[in-house]
Amino acid sequence: DSLHKDLKAIEGQLQEIITQTCKLKGGKVIIPAFSVGRTQELLFALNALDLKGTLPDVAYYVDSPLSEKATQVLREHSEVLNKSVQEVMKKDDDVFHFEGLKFVQSVEESKALNADPWPCVIISSSGMAEAGRVKHHIRNTIGNDKNTILIVGYCEPNSLGGRLVAGNKVVRIFGEEYDVRAEVRVIKSMSAHGDYEDLLRFVSCQNPSETKKVFLVHGEYEVQSKFRKRLLEVGFKDVEIPEQHQMFSL
Repeated sequence: DSLHKDLKAIEGQLQEIITQTCKLKGGKVIIPAFSVGRTQELLFALNALDLKGTLPDVAYYVDSPLSEKATQVLREHSEVLNKSVQEVMKKDDDVFHFEGLKFVQSVEESKALNADPWPCVIISSSGMAEAGRVKHHIRNTIGNDKNTILIVGYCEPNSLGGRLVAGNKVVRIFGEEYDVRAEVRVIKSMSAHGDYEDLLRFVSCQNPSETKKVFLVHGEYEVQSKFRKRLLEVGFKDVEIPEQHQMFSL
C-alpha cells in the first residue's frame, strides 16, 4: 500500500541513521538482513555513499557466513546484475566492498563484536531477527538507548523484528524478557515486495471489464483492503479477499 523510494533516498536514510547513532551517540547500528539479496543491496548502498565520500567513518561488519558466500557468487556472476549496477562497476569493480568493511566468519569473532565497545554497524541474518547471529547482537544492544536496531524489510508480526516494529516496549529473546531502550528505525523502501504501482502494472494486461474476479491472497488484511480499493478504482468489478479455507467455485 506504499511506494518505494529510490536508491538515493535510501542512501540518505542510511547515512543519517549511522551518523546519528555511531558518530553522535557512540552507539551501534544492528541491521537484521536476509543473507541473499537484502545484504547485497545494503552493501551496494553503503558503497555508493563511500564513492561519494559521505559514508560515516566507522567499522562495518557483515556477520553471516552465508551472506559472504552469496556476495561472492554475485561477484563471480556480475553479468546478472541490473544496468544501474553495471554502470557503477565501470568505475568500481567491486560494488559490494568498501574501506572499513569486514566479513565475520567464526563464532568467536561474532561474540567478540558484542564485547567491542566501539561504535559500528553490524549487518547480520536473519532478516526478521527470529534466528541467526543477529538475535545475539540485538540481545546485547537492545537495552542501551545509544544503539539503533534498523529494520530494512518485511517482518512477520509475531517475529522478533515484527514485535520491534510494532513498538513493543518489552520483548522476549532466548526465553528472557528485555526492555527495548534502543531506538528502532525502519526503512520500508527496501522491501522486496512490489509496491502498489508495481502490482497495478502487473494486472494492467487484463481488461477489467472482462475479468470476472480478482483474488488477493497474500499480505496483511489492511494492506489487501487498500489495494482492493485501488483495483476497484481502475475498473475491476469483483475483487475478493478470501478468508482462510474459504472455497470458491470457478
